[in-house]
Amino acid sequence: MGIFFSKKKASSRVTEQDKAVLQLKLTRDKIKQYQRRIEQSIEKEREIARKLIHNGQKDRALLLLRKKKYQEGVLAKTDAQLDNLEQMVHNIEFTQIETRVIDGLKVGNTALKKLHEILTIDEIEKVMDETREGLEKQKELDELLSGTLTEEDEGEAEAELDALMAEDTEESLPEVPREVSLPDVPSDTVEKEKVPAPKKKLQEKVAVEA
Repeated sequence: MGIFFSKKKASSRVTEQDKAVLQLKLTRDKIKQYQRRIEQSIEKEREIARKLIHNGQKDRALLLLRKKKYQEGVLAKTDAQLDNLEQMVHNIEFTQIETRVIDGLKVGNTALKKLHEILTIDEIEKVMDETREGLEKQKELDELLSGTLTEEDEGEAEAELDALMAEDTEESLPEVPREVSLPDVPSDTVEKEKVPAPKKKLQEKVAVEA
């Protein structure tokens, strides 16, 4: 059942113009096949006419050449018919493209009209008025709140603002580890040499003993 409906839906896409183009192309192909047969016949009769002339049968050769001439005229007419068919196919296909473009423009215009219906001048002015009223009410509320607060309240609000800003700054700073491991002190340190006593102290000691 589903297959039947799918085939029906697919076949409905073929328009009358598509059928006409297909028919014209089939006719064109048949004319081309007919032309090939005429060309083969003309070439064959030309060879036969050569043989007849070689054998001295000029009358029969003339008859074949007249027939060949007639076929060449038919071939020229089929060329003109082919040109007409090609032009007709081109015109139909180009018209189909123009039709699709026009259909697309119609869809676009319909969409624009619907948008214009939604966004009318009155609707835009209404939204702007509501926005303006909202801003004015907010301004009045801010003025009302600022008028009812005392200087102490204002100071506390500013202090709380500074505290929140400080917390935000601390959160943004990188965390430093509390315990930092230091390298071990080497055990084989060089002992400091004893510094000899100054000569002055030694002289004072000798003077006391004397």
